[in-house]
Amino acid sequence: MDTPSSIDKRKKALSKPYKKSFFKKVLENKILLLMILPATIYFFVFSYIPMPGLVLAFQRFTLTDRLFDNPWVGFSNFRFFFVSGDAFRVTMNTLTYNIMFIVVNTVLQIGAAIMLANISGKIFKKTTQTFLFLPYFISWVVVGSFVYNILNVEFGVLNTFIRNMGLDPVNVYGNPPIWRLILVIARAWKDLGYGIIIYMAAVMNIDQEMYEAADIDGASIFQKIKSITIPCLVPTMIILTLLAVSNLARGDFQMFLTL
Repeated sequence: MDTPSSIDKRKKALSKPYKKSFFKKVLENKILLLMILPATIYFFVFSYIPMPGLVLAFQRFTLTDRLFDNPWVGFSNFRFFFVSGDAFRVTMNTLTYNIMFIVVNTVLQIGAAIMLANISGKIFKKTTQTFLFLPYFISWVVVGSFVYNILNVEFGVLNTFIRNMGLDPVNVYGNPPIWRLILVIARAWKDLGYGIIIYMAAVMNIDQEMYEAADIDGASIFQKIKSITIPCLVPTMIILTLLAVSNLARGDFQMFLTL
């Protein structure tokens, strides 16, 4: 019969090889761990450290008090949100915009990735891919300023041109249907390059023997895209769509605030 002391000794004996193997694996994969270190620090600083700020949802926030010194109001803020009558409208706007973003971005990214993958000129392909990827690194503040200087009703480039043509200026910022279209276009323009890189990587990983077999059968380039390329991109499409849907809960309103 095992005594408590023998059980403890057995646990210690079993844990020692585990500890050794763990540190051995860390040393063996130190390069890979260092590669993911910047991403780990990024998410820790910008996702986990701000988590205490969630208490603001249950407080009456004032600029004069510190974070945890604000008076607690429980669920009063949530009750105000639903009683005000804007809950359904805000929720539907969020869902509608994000569905439009997902559909438009997916179609444009897949189409652009397939076109670039079928271009034979390497220099032209790399140059085009670089220019398409640059907007991804531009801040939404810069994009907002850019759009504002184009569409402003008083001194915007577009309305200045319209006035010079002898026509009435268009108040884009006061026209909801036009503004919805601009939001979708701006989001697609900014995210196009990122999606192209992912989908192009997926296109390049497709087995070339399938294309060779299609060539032997006399398939055209459109038939190969329809029967080979697009079906092979479905797993990547599903993953990116799921990631985009998961962003619905993030409340990423930076674009709406800057444009």
